Amino acid sequence: MLNSNLSNVVFATHFGGTGQDACFVLDVSPTTGNIYVAGATTSTDLPGVNNQSVLHNTFQGGQTDGFIAMYNGTTGQLMATTYMGNNGNDMLYGIQCDKAGFVYIMGTATAAWTIRNSPFNNNNNQAAGKQFVAKINPDLNAWVYSANFGKGQQNPDISPIAFLVDRCENVYVSGWGGGINSSQGYPNAGTNGMPIVNPVNPNFQGDGSDFYLFVLEKNAVRQLYGGLYGAFGGFGDHVDGGTSRFDAQGVIYHAVCSCKGQGGSGFPVTAGVDSDVNNGGQGAQCNLAVFKIALDFAGVGSGLKSSIPGSTRDTSGCVPLLVNFTDTIAIAQKYIWNFGDGSADVTTTTPTVPHTFNAPGTFRVRLIAIDSNTCNIADTSFVNIRVRNDDATVGFNSIKLLPCDSLKYEFVNTSVPPPNKPFRNNSFVWLFDDGTTLTTGNQRVTKAYAASGTYNVRLILTDTNYCNAPDTAFEVIRAAAAVEARFTTPPSGCIPYNASFNNISIAGQTFFWRFGDGTTSTERNPTHLYNTPGIYRITLIATDPGTCNLVDSTSFTITVSSSPTVRFSFSPNPPETNTPVTFVNTSTGGNYYRWLFGDGDSLVTTRTDTLVQHIYQRSATFQVCLKARNQFGCEADSCVSLRSSVEPLVDVASAFTPNGDGINDIVRVRGFGIARMNWRIFNRWGQLVYQGTNPNQGWDGKYQGVLQAQDVFNYVLDLEFSDGTKLQKKGDITLLR
Repeated sequence: MLNSNLSNVVFATHFGGTGQDACFVLDVSPTTGNIYVAGATTSTDLPGVNNQSVLHNTFQGGQTDGFIAMYNGTTGQLMATTYMGNNGNDMLYGIQCDKAGFVYIMGTATAAWTIRNSPFNNNNNQAAGKQFVAKINPDLNAWVYSANFGKGQQNPDISPIAFLVDRCENVYVSGWGGGINSSQGYPNAGTNGMPIVNPVNPNFQGDGSDFYLFVLEKNAVRQLYGGLYGAFGGFGDHVDGGTSRFDAQGVIYHAVCSCKGQGGSGFPVTAGVDSDVNNGGQGAQCNLAVFKIALDFAGVGSGLKSSIPGSTRDTSGCVPLLVNFTDTIAIAQKYIWNFGDGSADVTTTTPTVPHTFNAPGTFRVRLIAIDSNTCNIADTSFVNIRVRNDDATVGFNSIKLLPCDSLKYEFVNTSVPPPNKPFRNNSFVWLFDDGTTLTTGNQRVTKAYAASGTYNVRLILTDTNYCNAPDTAFEVIRAAAAVEARFTTPPSGCIPYNASFNNISIAGQTFFWRFGDGTTSTERNPTHLYNTPGIYRITLIATDPGTCNLVDSTSFTITVSSSPTVRFSFSPNPPETNTPVTFVNTSTGGNYYRWLFGDGDSLVTTRTDTLVQHIYQRSATFQVCLKARNQFGCEADSCVSLRSSVEPLVDVASAFTPNGDGINDIVRVRGFGIARMNWRIFNRWGQLVYQGTNPNQGWDGKYQGVLQAQDVFNYVLDLEFSDGTKLQKKGDITLLR
């Protein structure tokens, strides 16, 4: 055990007997600070088994037993050890303490554990499962409950990798099973047939080598969740190492090995992710995949975070101090905020609230998050806010020193400290933007730049004796022997166009702008609104009495244009049942058009005479929009409402000719109103040669990259239509060559 900054070993010890011992997991009791270590052993003489009364002080049989060892968290003294198991091979892969200090364990066995106080296992429900979960009192000498889960075959179904006890005392287990376990010499029954309860992906059937997630309700009352996740076919899903975790809110985070392999469907991904492609190479085609699933059984949570404008998670500032408070979990129905400064409690239905502290002091802010429909009803969190009245005013002036070709400046610190709290000789840091810094008090400093350029000089109050640290004063220094007027701005815009001008002049202390429409400005980096299309010539005059040439000017021309006019119509109007809708673009002034059909589909065209048709898959009212853009980037749009009419209909061609001539090369599911589908095609020996879930995709006649011989193939098509009706269609397809 190390101290908090890892600078010292508090205690260190060995553990084990004369056999083979493995310590897999540990946890710390929130009530006593005792450390619980769990794993597996072949030793019959583990230390600590007779230190006090425990569940089992002798080896229970089989090749391995699980064990739990309890250490004093301060001294490292071994307080007690208990064997955990029966006459099979037992392994403990998880240990967690709840808020009351009770100990929960999870693992696998080759002989079913004895059921104790487990309503979940009544009527022989999963009682013979080879995965177990148990709750034990903190002294390791009494059972609260012991429960099994799984199919009940000879070997365990999964290799467990993550374990959690949430704030409501529900228990979570995650693991993977299948062929990879067996191929590596670890007998495994696989994930096919594992109990499925309230799955997030009910259409996923699994292939026996998938991830399995399990949630058991408090006191082993019932199974709250059981679900599979993974690829279908190919190389089995698995985890290499401890790369899976639950957080306290009951969210599973998995970093896994995604292996498509031959004939696999690939790992399932969601829209908008960083990468939706497995870029693995040859063979198993393995790559890293990550998935996150929120199981929502942990009850309401409270996670209070403070944010002072400009500084997230800050807890200190100057009076009057505005603090924005947020519940980072944000799942409650009601929030009660107490700011600790004598003000009344504030109740909101949103997870954010601002509050201004008007007096100095240290205030303990409390948030109670409430949801009466959850297992724990309410949860509380706190944060301390320190409000002070010792702020300093931070500022400086710059003076360019002669001669005119010099790049030397004097900086005058004009900062003012609060009464009776003078600055120290290291209260400030100067950042000169040329790679050099200087720590000083509030005295004047000089700086000679080595080369001409624009430098963003900053004076930072770094002294935390003042509540507004690290307040910063800022000034742009344009160092040069001669002033040179320069600026940048986009060459075109769309009315109403608010043009921005970026002044990048070399040197220059004052600036004068002409915007080409009769208006002017003396700002350093101005903006200007153009309401009329046209071509405008912008002029900048830069003046610097410290330079040798004193004044310089430059000009640039911009084009301000109108936006396109957007119009379109559709027919038939109103739309007819199971009939494509044709759209006619009558817009003017654009060269890029994007159609948004309102159902998630879109189309881009560059001409107004392009034939645009769209088929809707459900009866509903859709907002159809056409967005137009011209060569200057000016955009406009127009939208209309359209009521589609769809009656469920489906068909599959009886033959196709995948000969590469571009005609009838792919067989697809055709129809109207298809919301979901699972299409499986088999050869005459019952081997699955294609599986698809997207009506826009189809089978090209190949299996594992090889075009199949001319033959008749059978298919099973499971459909769910947009009106909720379901259909299973079976038939055959002739592949002609």
